[in-house]
Amino acid sequence: MILYGASGHAKVIIDILEAMGIEVSELFDDNNSLEKLQNIKVSIPRETTEKLIISIGNNRIRKKIVESNSYTYGVAIHPTAVLSPYAHVGEGTVVMQGAIIQSDVVVGKHCIVNTGATIDHECQIEDYVHVSPNATLCGNVKVGEESWIGAGSVIIPGIKIGKNLVVGAGSVVIRDIPDNCIAAGNPCKIIKQKDNSMKEDLLIKLNLWGKYLIYNSIDVIGLCNLKIERYAA
Repeated sequence: MILYGASGHAKVIIDILEAMGIEVSELFDDNNSLEKLQNIKVSIPRETTEKLIISIGNNRIRKKIVESNSYTYGVAIHPTAVLSPYAHVGEGTVVMQGAIIQSDVVVGKHCIVNTGATIDHECQIEDYVHVSPNATLCGNVKVGEESWIGAGSVIIPGIKIGKNLVVGAGSVVIRDIPDNCIAAGNPCKIIKQKDNSMKEDLLIKLNLWGKYLIYNSIDVIGLCNLKIERYAA
């Protein structure tokens, strides 16, 4: 198995795969200064026929990598996780230590069901969702694509969570939440509308650009000061 993304999230997935008896042969990362993680070789991404899991926590970045490549994906399910034989887990999804997925649950592709999260009967989790540690989804909850359920949140039965939204850590959700917003609290309320994809795409690009500057030891402040000195002269 190959992991795409050499960071802390990858370290957890390495542990899971090793517990499953699956060897991680290599990691991919855009940072060409990385050589190893957990004594495993890190390489620049390339085409491969080996199965792969995207070991990146950001939902949208995982989606963009999937859409721009033609990899074959595996799954990672820790042996201490409890899965009903009637549950379905999609390709590329990671189910971490102590998570519980009950009967007739459908978890989509490239999701993260984090440590100790509980997803009860007949829940439907769409693609690229992250259910954070110790979150509790009661029965018949639906969570839309790319949404992020914060750590320790509780969602009561039958609730519909929209797409591309964030439920803040420790929230108690007792009403449906629409697409493209940030909601938090007890009871959970909408606190901000998200500007769908445009701003997030820009933030992702800025984040990647920032990493590029750091990886290549480019002194941004020094460059700015040099510009100011030139103009002052």
